[in-house]
This record gives sequence, C-alpha cells and structure tokens, in this order.
Amino acid sequence: MQTPINPKAASVATTGAKISKPVLQRGSKGTAVVELQKLLGHWEIYTDTLDGIFDLPVETAVKAFQHRVFLKEDGIVGEVTWQALYSGAPVNMPVLQRGSLLGQSVLTAQRVLQIAGFYGGNLDGNFGLKTEEAVRAFQKYNGLIADGIVGSRTWYALSKKPH
Repeated sequence: MQTPINPKAASVATTGAKISKPVLQRGSKGTAVVELQKLLGHWEIYTDTLDGIFDLPVETAVKAFQHRVFLKEDGIVGEVTWQALYSGAPVNMPVLQRGSLLGQSVLTAQRVLQIAGFYGGNLDGNFGLKTEEAVRAFQKYNGLIADGIVGSRTWYALSKKPH
C-alpha cells in the first residue's frame, strides 16, 4: 500500500528549494529513517517493515532509487537524494541538446534511449544528430513536445524506463 507524501514537501522538492533533512546511511536510526522507508515504499522500491533502522535492505533500496533517478549510487541519503525522493524525479540534471558535450549526462541519456529501443548510434557522450532524432522519437512516443531537447520532463520520462 502506498504511503501518502506530504504535498508541501513535494512542492518544495520540485521548486528546487532546500530540504532540511539529516544525512542518512547504513547504521542510522530514528524517525527520519521511517520517513525514508515510507518514501521508498511509496515509489515501490522498499517493502520491508517501517522500523526506523537503516540496514542493508534499506541501503539496497536507496541505491536502486538513486539508480532510477540518475544519482550516484552510494546508498547515502543527502540533500539531492531527499529532493528526488519527494519529487520522484531526477534533480539537478543538465539540459541537453544537439552539440552538448556533457559526457556522462549525454551518455546516460543515450544508454536509456538505446535500452528503450530509440537509439542505435554509438554510446559516445556526444549529443549529435542521431541522439537528437532518438530524443525526438522518444518524446513523441511519450506524449512530450518533440523538440529534441532533454529537459526536466524528458529526464523524468527517461527515469521511468529500465536502465
């Protein structure tokens, strides 16, 4: 069963405002860990008990969530991971368009587009014509404006695909 999320906190996350939460990692305990467990449960990543103990299953769930939203998969819940947990979306992702040479970010987009069946070019971190065409096709398929630019809505749609 999904746990409701505090809409006020969620709106804070999506507007880029800072969320004041403790940094959590394996060994942490308390009400902030229960909140983390509820959020992970809401996103259907954690199904164990809400016991307030940050153990291996919680760390594994955090890493899976971080992977989903293109964050460093370190199992540590800091400010950016909290923001992503409240919004359910990638945060602080760059806008990508033809000519972008933002290596890892372009490579991430290319990899997800390839796995989703939209990109057949080289995974090279260079946002060229083939990448732009793949982005447009992906956007069109997902009901987005097909402008070939990877902004927040496209990053969000990409985060919902297996990668």
